Amino acid sequence: MKTRLVIENWIKDGSSLLDLGCGDGSILESLKENRSVKGYGVEIDRDNIRVCLEKGLEVIEQNIDEGLSNFSDKSFDTVLVSQTIQVLKNPKLALEEITRIGNRCIIIIPNFGHWKSRLTVFLKGRMPVTESLPEKWYDTANIHLCTISDFESLCDELGIVIEERRILNSKGKVSSFFSAWSNLLGDAVIYRLSR
Repeated sequence: MKTRLVIENWIKDGSSLLDLGCGDGSILESLKENRSVKGYGVEIDRDNIRVCLEKGLEVIEQNIDEGLSNFSDKSFDTVLVSQTIQVLKNPKLALEEITRIGNRCIIIIPNFGHWKSRLTVFLKGRMPVTESLPEKWYDTANIHLCTISDFESLCDELGIVIEERRILNSKGKVSSFFSAWSNLLGDAVIYRLSR
């Protein structure tokens, strides 16, 4: 199962959605078409905002790092954060805000604990370049990389409930085989969270 299908299965038809760091709006567009969600994207990149508007999506230009106080508590059924939390200056605060705004939250993160990343650092002494971390260290927006264990420890510290998680392989497909060794074998992970 691909990432997008997992997201669609976790979202109810007609629900409200906030897509933080929505990029070009492709996930939001798909959810509007397939789940009839009523939602907004939040994006900082003007080119991505233009693409979203061309698709007919409602998008708010906003820097997530400057806060999300313009959104009230539990104002959306779901808040989606796909491959964004690791680029934020304060992911802990962002996670608190995300779970404040949404009744449920879906978060996708790359796993820095993946065996290829570990092996690259160990054998080559270099920062890894992988499918989920495709840029070299000096070109990447990723400033707070973590492992699956790190992220789950932070959720525990903040009292955030991990309702479900799906481990993704390097092709973005869910692999149940990886569940037992997720921190070592998972390239990325998708979580459904709540408070």
